[in-house]
Amino acid sequence: MFVIDPDIQIWVTLFFVVGAIGLYYMSSRVEKLPMEHVSIGLIGVLLLFFQIFPVHGLDAQRILAGFSNEALITVMALLVVGQGLMNTRALTHAARWFFRLAGVQPKQGTVVEDPRLVREVPTAGIFPDLRDKIVRLILYGQLELILILVLIFVLVISAFLNNTPVVVLFIPIMQSLSDRFGKSASSMMMPLSFVAILGGMTTLIGSSTNLLVNSSLTNLGETRFEFFDFTEPGLFLAIVGLIYVLFVMPRILPDRTTDQLANTLIDESGKASGKQFIAQVPVLEDSNLVGEEPAAGIFPSLSDMTMLQILRGNHAFMRPFDDNFALRSGDVLVLAGTRKALTDAQHVIDAAGEQAKELGLGEGGQVLAEVMVTPASRLIGQNLEQIGFRYRFNSVVLGVQRRSRMIRTRMTDIHLEAGDVLLIQGGSEAVQALSTHRDLLLIEGSAKDLPVSNLAWCASLIFLSVVGLAASGIIPIVVSALLGAAAMIFTGALNIRQAARAVDRNLALMVVAALALGSAMQATGAAVFLAEGVSSIPSHPAVVLSVFFLLVAMVSNVISNNACAVLFTPIAVTIATSLHMDPKVFAVAVVFAANCSFATPIGYQTNLMVMGPGHYRFADFVRAGLPLTLILWLAFSLFAPWYYNL
Repeated sequence: MFVIDPDIQIWVTLFFVVGAIGLYYMSSRVEKLPMEHVSIGLIGVLLLFFQIFPVHGLDAQRILAGFSNEALITVMALLVVGQGLMNTRALTHAARWFFRLAGVQPKQGTVVEDPRLVREVPTAGIFPDLRDKIVRLILYGQLELILILVLIFVLVISAFLNNTPVVVLFIPIMQSLSDRFGKSASSMMMPLSFVAILGGMTTLIGSSTNLLVNSSLTNLGETRFEFFDFTEPGLFLAIVGLIYVLFVMPRILPDRTTDQLANTLIDESGKASGKQFIAQVPVLEDSNLVGEEPAAGIFPSLSDMTMLQILRGNHAFMRPFDDNFALRSGDVLVLAGTRKALTDAQHVIDAAGEQAKELGLGEGGQVLAEVMVTPASRLIGQNLEQIGFRYRFNSVVLGVQRRSRMIRTRMTDIHLEAGDVLLIQGGSEAVQALSTHRDLLLIEGSAKDLPVSNLAWCASLIFLSVVGLAASGIIPIVVSALLGAAAMIFTGALNIRQAARAVDRNLALMVVAALALGSAMQATGAAVFLAEGVSSIPSHPAVVLSVFFLLVAMVSNVISNNACAVLFTPIAVTIATSLHMDPKVFAVAVVFAANCSFATPIGYQTNLMVMGPGHYRFADFVRAGLPLTLILWLAFSLFAPWYYNL
């Protein structure tokens, strides 16, 4: 061990900070430099350096303390709770409400027009008379109203739920709305991401950034935030940002028409796929399909699939279907659709679930997978009933696909051939057992857990309980979040494997590394050095607060907002102390500024998520997001001095 000058330790620590920012930025641009590698390497370098050149109060235990950080545990637990909502499709009821409002059905990829409006929607943008112009105004007025309602809803739920699952849910909604009204997806996707970020500013659990700032305050010996401590200024900024997103951003965003690939159906891996499966779906007694009639020959609930025939007793009804032909309980529907379309149709899943119950497969833990009939299979030449597939393989066949041609007969009458692909549903063990079966080949990467839709009410109740307990202060947030995560697992809303996948290791390691850097800055005096540099500005405290907000906001667009929050919170507390101000004022500035990750797609995960669906380029975020960052900076600079009596 060696003793070096304290000033050298400060500069070395600042070098580590700048190096970390640079490496995190590079990791977002260079695929061969994963973020977790940067985080682990940074932790290792800090441990090694301060072991050789020790600093009082900074040992290995303090550097590694981030692994037991309360905020990190809370964030990970909330991710599990959010995954439980996604796995049970608990939010799809709200999504369907928006579609009913728009007069469309939820779809993936292409959308079939509402038959009532087919004759009213013009082609190629040509409106030959005044009536058509009025129709156009009504349609686009309806779109604007629906878009406002959707974004306000996203703003509200993002205050209580992690932004990522919210954006994941609403991306297909925005795609369908854009197709329904003839608008480009580029005009809707970026507003979705930005509004989710704005909503996360309003409560303590709205964003992981907020929780990390709160935890850093506690570690520094300061009073922690309560659930709604910064809701009022957060709502002010969110409303200002929402006005910009609704009325200014559409004029800035590019109007890129959706390309041909975006108009095709998308498979589970995200690649264009037109692969069609033949499915046979019985209409159950309690199904919403009972009594449904076709419109223009298309059944609205099944509009993203092709109805080949309807079997009723000994009769088979073929296309086209009369508009007064109503479905009955006991009808058997022979459909053709993609894997995505079949698994998104609740009627198909419910029918398969009834068969699964007969097999004793249970209601949860179901896996969807594709298996191919091998060339030497003993199943060739037999149909599913002759094979006794359900009982022999303990799985239910949802669909059959034949590469050479489209089959137009009922699924159970199809005699299997080599190369046929079966879409099956079964327990994870039963599906995995097929990987060693000589008659069937389990297609690698096709297995996917099915949503447990029957537990949507349970997942919603757990989520509301977590929020209610945290907001009321009855128990700490970390306790309510962990209890919520445990409840999701114990009730079967998701299993251990799904919960483990929900935990973001990149986020966890990055937070630990950032906390270690923050501890090093405190112990070496680097935080005090930076704070003195900012506070030495010969200006009013309000000006110092404004400059500090802008600095944090700019950095948050280069590195992760979570890392930015942890790095700047010690600096914020030190600046506030030197100015004899309440540290919470500057901590609130960190919360809001670190969430201003609008100017680049790498600043926030949801920005990256909408890049593909919105067909955006890096420059699009700079053009539309940088003005929003500056507007929020000006709004905070004007509002904060009045609100906090500076």
